[in-house]
Amino acid sequence: MATFVLIPGAACDPSYWRPLAGELRERGHDTVSVDLPCEDDTAGLAEYADAAIDQIGDRTDLIVVAHSFGGFTGPLVCERVPVDLLVMLTAMVPSPGETPGEWWSATGHDQVPREEDDIYYHDVPAELAAEAETYSRGQSGTPSKEPWPLPAWPNVPTKFLLCRDDRLFPAEFMRRVARERLGIVPDEIDGGHMVMLSRPGDLADRLVSYRRSATQL
Repeated sequence: MATFVLIPGAACDPSYWRPLAGELRERGHDTVSVDLPCEDDTAGLAEYADAAIDQIGDRTDLIVVAHSFGGFTGPLVCERVPVDLLVMLTAMVPSPGETPGEWWSATGHDQVPREEDDIYYHDVPAELAAEAETYSRGQSGTPSKEPWPLPAWPNVPTKFLLCRDDRLFPAEFMRRVARERLGIVPDEIDGGHMVMLSRPGDLADRLVSYRRSATQL
């Protein structure tokens, strides 16, 4: 049994992981849907990592899944606790010394043509999307001003999983970011930015397959 540590994106309550967490538990695994202090102006990237590690507790056989802005936190967790695999799920990939606020222009995201309508929930069932919007929280600007503190990517096996229908981080943009910043060809899955809501079963199958591959290394 693995423990999937689910790190959310900006301004997100951990409840948006609920459908995926249920699917993973049905497949025999444990989950930790991390609650980050996103509304706390005194909390930066170090405090986000602290919160995740506190909630992991003494669990082992960890697979960290970092979504969107969670890409700045996931590697920090992997630097401090033993992790079998890091999965960057349509996530921001930081460079040493770069702030999250700088990431947008540094990666060229601000020059990428993309659809502007309903960038998050366009492929999520309407009832579930309405529920998910109630999970929205405030997002402090504090962590966006802090340089990413690691001198290099942590020594942990890493997968990048992009979403082909993502309107926030379009697939071609993510292919380039994964190649340039991680030196890997990303895996791909159908679905938009909130794939954990639109296709939780498909995403669970993919994550479990990663776990099988990681245990065979």
